Amino acid sequence: MSKQYLTTHTVDEAHPTEIFSVSPTPSSLFSASGSSALQIHSTTKGGFPLQQTITNAHRLGCHHVCTSRGGVGNVAASVGFGGEIKIWARQGSELLPQHEANGEWELRWEIAPTQTNGGDVWAVALSADESYLACTTSDGRIHVWDLTARERIQSYETGGSGTGGSFAMAVDLSRDGKLTATGHESGAVYVFNNNSGRLAYSLSGLAKSVRAVAFSPGCKRLAAAGDAGVIAIYDMERGEHVSNLSATSSRPAWITSLDWNDTGEYLLSGALDGKVKVWDVARGVCVATHSETEGALWSVRWLPKNERALEPGMGKGEMFCAAGANKSLTFYREATGI
Repeated sequence: MSKQYLTTHTVDEAHPTEIFSVSPTPSSLFSASGSSALQIHSTTKGGFPLQQTITNAHRLGCHHVCTSRGGVGNVAASVGFGGEIKIWARQGSELLPQHEANGEWELRWEIAPTQTNGGDVWAVALSADESYLACTTSDGRIHVWDLTARERIQSYETGGSGTGGSFAMAVDLSRDGKLTATGHESGAVYVFNNNSGRLAYSLSGLAKSVRAVAFSPGCKRLAAAGDAGVIAIYDMERGEHVSNLSATSSRPAWITSLDWNDTGEYLLSGALDGKVKVWDVARGVCVATHSETEGALWSVRWLPKNERALEPGMGKGEMFCAAGANKSLTFYREATGI
């Protein structure tokens, strides 16, 4: 059985260059591009108006921005093409999840390239409680930072002793904070135990570069995908490859982005062919496909379910956003949500 999603709104020319990353909070959406500014749009108001522009956030442009899945939405992190990581917080918050803030976003801390042991930083992820940040590097290292203490608390090596590993292209932190998962240019997928500081699983199933990894909300499953055009699903209790989600095409497009919905029933994927798909994980089938653009889609994200009153026309069903080479933000809502 298919699901219907309607295009709710498109913010045309949201950035002057292609958009590489989007990430939501409960009431807004961050977007990052090859330009120096970060944009923040409201997700509770009709037309998704621009709330704030953080000018000169990254002088050479920004390739990743992240917020916490399931968090209160007071902390964000971004990575520039210069290798710097910047931590942003809402005015009035002190990086503590119990303190909701209502002000604009401001820079709280910067992690310089010299603090990450060599390799250029690529992907980043925040924990659900907004206290920890994981980042990957071009030489295969993974670092975990305590944002409150402003110190690195774990570093993982994926190469041999004293040697660099394969480019770590993707990272995610489980919502319970226990696991860090990474996807690599070599096709490897690693899962680390943050409590012990050791490798928990080295996962098989993908032979080509992995561009996206994502833990399910209950931390029972991990999804990974990339240049093979297949989404591999792994069981996190045993570290087993349990299923694949794949299109019927004989030459599937590279998958660039993955995101689970709040219940863990559906998985969202974006690909290099401009198509965004919704997958029913239990049945292993695609239930919705939208040909968003002829250019690449670099980032797709579900919007968190919101308890706040939405403006008329916003709907009550699930919503997601897709962005990429066309420089626009396109928002979709479930057709049954009125």
